[in-house]
Amino acid sequence: MPKSKAAPDFLLIAVTLVLLSIGLIMVYSASAVWASYKFDDAFYFAKRQLLFAVIGVIAMFFVMNIHYWTWRSWAKVALLICFLLLIAVLIPGVGLVRGGASSWLGIGAFSIQPSEFTKMALIAFLSKYLSERQKYVTSLTKGLLPSLSLVFLAFGLIMLQPDLGTGTVLVGTCVMMIFTAGARIKHFVYMGLIGVAGFAGLVISAPYRIKRITSFLDPWSDPLGSGFQIIQSLYAIGPGGLLGFGLGQSRQKFQYLPEPQTDFIFAIISEELGFIGATFVLLLFCLLLWRGIRIAMGAPDLYGSLLAIGIIGMIAIQVMINIAVVTGIMPVTGITLPFLSYGGSSLTLMLVSIGVLLNISRYARF
Repeated sequence: MPKSKAAPDFLLIAVTLVLLSIGLIMVYSASAVWASYKFDDAFYFAKRQLLFAVIGVIAMFFVMNIHYWTWRSWAKVALLICFLLLIAVLIPGVGLVRGGASSWLGIGAFSIQPSEFTKMALIAFLSKYLSERQKYVTSLTKGLLPSLSLVFLAFGLIMLQPDLGTGTVLVGTCVMMIFTAGARIKHFVYMGLIGVAGFAGLVISAPYRIKRITSFLDPWSDPLGSGFQIIQSLYAIGPGGLLGFGLGQSRQKFQYLPEPQTDFIFAIISEELGFIGATFVLLLFCLLLWRGIRIAMGAPDLYGSLLAIGIIGMIAIQVMINIAVVTGIMPVTGITLPFLSYGGSSLTLMLVSIGVLLNISRYARF
């Protein structure tokens, strides 16, 4: 266990808090109209997001002072608990169904999404597993298959909800970690072909997924149905121009773009703050990812390096998918934009994961 201790990465803290602040402002701006109409309270979503932001920031600073090797000891237990919770959400009467997916546990508006925390638990476990069995990583049967079997078990449980977006982020993050640990490229090619076939099967097996693909290719073929959300998102991004309409001046949030405070909040940012505001947000994410990669490269051991790669990979994949969906480059997947979108489980997980990354930075050699 590394002993030396230094100050955490203050630039990473600053970037995280700036993104969080922008998120709080934009959640209020994007949701005020819908919240007033549905709950007679313009601050309904903003107050809840602020509550989870406070909890998340406290958790981030608390976790920042916990040695990252602690998660190595508790990785198995945490993953087992997450698997049990993933099973629990599938039990009728226990899991809460929202948007056609049984992905939540809780009461009323305050609930948790176990699949979000499964991502972090699996990152911690894979970091431990791969660092302890590094000599087997290049082996298909002793390294790659055991790792991927666990990943696809989690993916399968998440797909039963179903939640293809979260499952895609989880698989993408874990594959990145396994590749970084030293797995052979040819093995990934073989598994990739199988994965593509499996993904195609998942799409074909569910009619709504086929509609999402067709609406992605030509959203105007069904402008009031499957293509509605993408079209309304583009109507928000396009007119925003260079400087945008101004903070709070979005037109699409007037019940044109469904629930704009969640997955499509970047469209409202583009509409209100324009190209410059949207670019500033993307630059903040780039800065955050750069600091994360730097921490991973400077980590004192393989476990810390893989843990940092998993965290920063999870954030990077989620950002790329969300932006791609909002701009019409990918089909709608239901992925939140880290630190910005409304959602307690997602926000809390992201801030806790940054806390782990900050602790690794205290031992990293720059």
